[in-house]
Amino acid sequence: MPTTPDVTTAPPASGRDALSDSGLLDALQHQVALFARRAEQTRLGGVGQVRNSMDRAAYLLLNRLDKEGPMGVKALAAGMGIDSSTVTRQVAPLVDTGLVKRTSHPEDGRAVVLQLSPRGKARLEEVRSSRRQLMELLTEDWAEEERETFCTLLTRFNEALSARMAAPAPPAQGTSPA
Repeated sequence: MPTTPDVTTAPPASGRDALSDSGLLDALQHQVALFARRAEQTRLGGVGQVRNSMDRAAYLLLNRLDKEGPMGVKALAAGMGIDSSTVTRQVAPLVDTGLVKRTSHPEDGRAVVLQLSPRGKARLEEVRSSRRQLMELLTEDWAEEERETFCTLLTRFNEALSARMAAPAPPAQGTSPA
């Protein structure tokens, strides 16, 4: 399967001057679709032995627990924008492999809190390091300012997607709101 870049819809260097708004949006949606496919194919897993060694759900869960500390399933689900049953299902293998610990809530012993284990922290750092190396490799010919701009715009894009997913669905075309 060829992995050559699909540049058929890439905007020209002059950007908006040569493309209509719809043409630019077509190019953007096409490049996002290509990115999603390639990211899934590689899982942006990193380099070396760690490459492709942690799935996206595990990485995101471990990362959130590392950044925000121990929390319950409901808080973890809410913070990730997914339902509690999905978190429970995704956390189970992380507990089974010793990357996450289930402990009692310090204030309510009946409640369960999920916490990154020392093994989970070490494994997460190993994966982060490998992925950091991949990002460095993929952007090695970029100026630091280009990396910062790309990160800023990608963050903004992801935040817009999250906000869109959290917003109520618009009424169907041709109907009026109640």
